[in-house]
Amino acid sequence: MPNISTHAAALPPNQIREITQAAWATPGAIVLSIGEPGFPVARHVLEAGMAALDRDETNYTPNAGIAPLREAFAERFGDQNSLEVDAGRVYVTAGAQQGLHLAMSLLLGVGDEVLIPNPGYPTFGMTARLLHAVPVEYPLHAEHGFQPRVEDLERLLGPRTRVLVLNSPSNPLGAVFSEDLTRALMDFAEAHDLWVISDECYESFTYDVPHVSPARFDGPGSARVFTSVTLSKTYGLTGIRVGALITPPGMQQPLDNVMESIVSCVAASSQYSALAALTGPQDYVATALAHYRRNRDAASAVLAARGIDFLDAQGAFYLWADLSHATDGNVRDWVHRLLREEGVAVAPGTAFGSIGEGWIRVSLCGDTDELVEGLSRLPGRPPRHLD
Repeated sequence: MPNISTHAAALPPNQIREITQAAWATPGAIVLSIGEPGFPVARHVLEAGMAALDRDETNYTPNAGIAPLREAFAERFGDQNSLEVDAGRVYVTAGAQQGLHLAMSLLLGVGDEVLIPNPGYPTFGMTARLLHAVPVEYPLHAEHGFQPRVEDLERLLGPRTRVLVLNSPSNPLGAVFSEDLTRALMDFAEAHDLWVISDECYESFTYDVPHVSPARFDGPGSARVFTSVTLSKTYGLTGIRVGALITPPGMQQPLDNVMESIVSCVAASSQYSALAALTGPQDYVATALAHYRRNRDAASAVLAARGIDFLDAQGAFYLWADLSHATDGNVRDWVHRLLREEGVAVAPGTAFGSIGEGWIRVSLCGDTDELVEGLSRLPGRPPRHLD
């Protein structure tokens, strides 16, 4: 039998899926390893998709999506960021992941380099490698609040650097970029003529701080930002698979060409569900935000009581916690041991990069009592005595 391609064979396994699938096969396990919203989808969203099927809306749509949905995404993104956004710049995608893939397909050639965060979402690097590009990791360290620093980015620049990937609010960290930091990162990108891909999957979920999109600082004479958003997290539509890529002007024709070569278009019924989510009642978003905040506060209290250090989450719905006192330098193996011995699944920090060694990501999506019970089974940090 012939071999598969070298670059596909070299892709590492997704450690989040690895532990989560093991947990799903473990009766009674408390699953805190995956970011799956736990609320029922709003009824008007479901009915819109079913109505589209009843109307036999089962044909191809334009590559970029149906016009009303593109307009709704443009209006929402513009309102959130005090921007005028033309619907012609909006490209409907099969979730944020496809938006990321489309943007990288458009911007990266063989051997080109893309700056990605470490710790950061694993598909940033996986997607780049599938395109024969080279992911270059910029460090996010605990001593700097897991925030990027321009001086670190400067040291990583090379003649093939083409793209900077930003993610705020961050998965896995829950960190949020300030306006000053966002402006500084955009100044860096402009100074070095880099494209920017901004992953904003969690823009609706911040706690006492604003979400600041890099697109706010994207000047008309130097438009360089591709913003990937999704309805998966905001409205709990992970299986509907609808997001959007907001692009600089003039990108639709090349994106049409790329989209046609992959899936042609997003399913029509999914697009009508998405339209209902964006234009209908927004109760789901408010309810989810309040629930995630309560879970963040409850989880923070448990970790603090057990002496476990963690990053104070300002956004998304995850907590990033330091279990290095228990993991013996191999957090990937340790999370499987935790599942076997305590019946709790958390995501290993190394799923998100080497700097995640010793750390775990805890999802705050589910039932509060189950979250608190799961965290109470984590090994507390022994008291630290000063000499």
